[in-house]
Amino acid sequence: MAPRLCSISAAARRVLGNPGPRAGDVAAAAATRFYSKDNESSWFRSLFVHKVDPRKDAHSTLLSKKETSNLYKIQFHNVKPECLDAYNSLTEAVLPKLHLDEDYPCSLVGNWNTWYGEQDQAVHLWRFSGGYPALMDCMNKLKSNKEYLEFRKERSCMLLSRRNQLLLEFSFWNEPQPRAGPNIYELRTYKLKPGTMIEWGNNWARAIKYRQENQEAVGGFFSQIGELYVVHHLWGRSGSFQELLLSPFSTVSLFMQTGWGSASGSGSALLRYPHSH
Repeated sequence: MAPRLCSISAAARRVLGNPGPRAGDVAAAAATRFYSKDNESSWFRSLFVHKVDPRKDAHSTLLSKKETSNLYKIQFHNVKPECLDAYNSLTEAVLPKLHLDEDYPCSLVGNWNTWYGEQDQAVHLWRFSGGYPALMDCMNKLKSNKEYLEFRKERSCMLLSRRNQLLLEFSFWNEPQPRAGPNIYELRTYKLKPGTMIEWGNNWARAIKYRQENQEAVGGFFSQIGELYVVHHLWGRSGSFQELLLSPFSTVSLFMQTGWGSASGSGSALLRYPHSH
């Protein structure tokens, strides 16, 4: 499956302090490396599906931070091809104002346009400090924001479809932070079998340490409202497209590390469908 690459918009670069140009995400060139028999057997075992015993605990309680922690909203907007430039200009003019207005308990984590895969798509990630009360406060205030209402009306003429999800962040991931650019991002989405979210979280709590090189792990989330049993992992790599092609980092090199294959590979038994943006 070809990865879908994302570029952060000019507005998000200004908001997040990223001065670099737009970039996308791409799988890096694989590095050739010898590995031990232990590594080989760990990687080989990860190919086989094993039985998973579903947990009955509330995964939102066990996997997320406290109830007063952040709530996230991710938006996927499919834009009419002829309207993409106008859509980007419109969002760049309006959305950062909400981010900077202290009267709204929300912050714009990032805006992206997809480069590969599903074309003419925009992705927005919002953070609501204080959870659901902050979300409701923001929504109520937007109902009387004339500029925002005009923005939504004008935006509706540019869209083919849109969908969103409310997300909580995994307790073992750090919050997304501003990054010096340029950066290339990848959003990996996993649809899990019902009842396996806790097992997924336990596996990735062990595996995440292998992906901390160059602060690659930007954020990890799971759905609360919208399509359920969905996980989003947001990865970021600093550098240009050409630098990534020459980088020794690759999925192959990760599997050569002791522990990575067993920690991440065991998650295959929990999956219904994986997808890369």
